[in-house]
Amino acid sequence: MKAHSPTRWRFRRPSVIPGFGMTLGLTLTWLTLLILIPLSGLAVRSSALGWEKFWSIALDPRTLNALRISFGSAFIAAIVNAVFGIILAWVLVRYRFPGKRVIDAMVDLPFALPTAVAGIALTTLYAPNGWIGQFLTPLGIKIAFTPAGIVVALIFVGLPFVVRTVQPVMEEIDKEVEEAAATLGANRFQTIFRVLLPGLAPAVLTGFALAFARGVGEYGSVIFIAGNLPFKSEIAPLLIVIKLEEYNYAAATGIAAIMLIISFTMLLVINLIQSWSRRRYGYGA
Repeated sequence: MKAHSPTRWRFRRPSVIPGFGMTLGLTLTWLTLLILIPLSGLAVRSSALGWEKFWSIALDPRTLNALRISFGSAFIAAIVNAVFGIILAWVLVRYRFPGKRVIDAMVDLPFALPTAVAGIALTTLYAPNGWIGQFLTPLGIKIAFTPAGIVVALIFVGLPFVVRTVQPVMEEIDKEVEEAAATLGANRFQTIFRVLLPGLAPAVLTGFALAFARGVGEYGSVIFIAGNLPFKSEIAPLLIVIKLEEYNYAAATGIAAIMLIISFTMLLVINLIQSWSRRRYGYGA
């Protein structure tokens, strides 16, 4: 009878997550059903158009203008949310004041509020005869039924993404870091831009990407305040709906594929920058 070598009796190290193989399989299956298969169907349907027809749809002036408005407005709104989201998160983390819990709860309101209700409320406020619009109109400032209204709506729906992404990271920053910077002679601006913001950069980029992605695909809150005029305030999601209502499924599929390609490329670039900032500043390592 052969003696077993000690090296043969090895015990398998337990996984960190119990049932990792099963949970990984369920995760991949779920993602395949919800994301991969629908996007693959879109890609297959778009490939059936042929390059000539696809490029004719992509280079159509109305399509280009709708894409420019959608991505441009989403980009501007995400930048605004990144700036004011940091300020709002800082106030909620660093200060105590009456009504703080109410303001903290209001940040999540766009998550729970139906987008159509948000669009109607914003239109009521910023219309020429609205509560705020009636004061802006004499100054020559028009928000509702213009591209500016689209930006306002996207700022409204995208702000929580930045605040809720940055806020937990700010809570982990000790006040001693600011005190140490002040002890070394740094003023407030140097402390903010050289000490605090570099550590917040990955979280800010994540919030920016989430707000931007939400803005690109936003529909409900925009159509009420945009005016929906072709070549002026028509967004790409609305153009897709119009093409579907016209039974022009080829054009709708082509525009959707173009949005998918542009969105994926921009999010990939943002994620690469985010990974670089993590390596550069050691966040999330």
